Amino acid sequence: MSPENIQATEPEPSGMSEFSRLTGVFFEPSKTFADIAERPTWLVPLVLVILVSLLLMVLFMQHVGVEGMIRQQMDSNPRTAQLTPEQRQRAIAMGSQIAGVSMYLGPIVGVPLYDLIAAAVLMGIVGGILSAPVKFKQAFAIVCYAGLPGVIAAVLSIVVMFLKKPEDFDIRHPLAFNLGVLMDPQTSHKALHSIATSMDLFSIWTILLLATGFKAAAGGRLSFGGALFAVALPWGIWVLIRAGLAGAGMMG
Repeated sequence: MSPENIQATEPEPSGMSEFSRLTGVFFEPSKTFADIAERPTWLVPLVLVILVSLLLMVLFMQHVGVEGMIRQQMDSNPRTAQLTPEQRQRAIAMGSQIAGVSMYLGPIVGVPLYDLIAAAVLMGIVGGILSAPVKFKQAFAIVCYAGLPGVIAAVLSIVVMFLKKPEDFDIRHPLAFNLGVLMDPQTSHKALHSIATSMDLFSIWTILLLATGFKAAAGGRLSFGGALFAVALPWGIWVLIRAGLAGAGMMG
């Protein structure tokens, strides 16, 4: 057999293993997202995030309970202070029924739906505004892998939940890794407090991973700064929307 034939029959490298990708997102993000962009698969990180999020919800329901969460939300909402005890109890009962279902459906339905929407929006910005060629399958895979810091956040939330008294644990803000911890939620302006809590370590981590991923998928047509702009733009808009709703008393 000639050297040319030997070279032709050599198998092409298969790329990183799934385990290497899961760890590489944290330790070698540039190399890992380059491999993800070349072979865009998404099932393993998506299922992992769903399962860990579902575990957090199940343990929360057992340790804290939905009724305690609804009471916390009502206590922090000035509008509910005007309710009579009977109206308050009916609101708690109704809210508990709705929340009990949504907390299970959130990880199962909400996580993949959020990833699909995020991938579509980011692909639209990267391709439509910045003219970088990124396929939807690449965008969806990048979003799924960039969501892996949420696994660490969920595990830490479980630890904190069992270290605290049930009535002291707030599922909306389970960890103190944001600027909101420097403000008093009772006396601070609701909109400013919402913006401060959005400046979260895990959110910023995810944004940086998304930018790394889209830079890799663009194949040299997009700088890291451009990718960061594409990712930070919709996130910033969403933060301002949340702040507006919080300022109007419609969101805690």
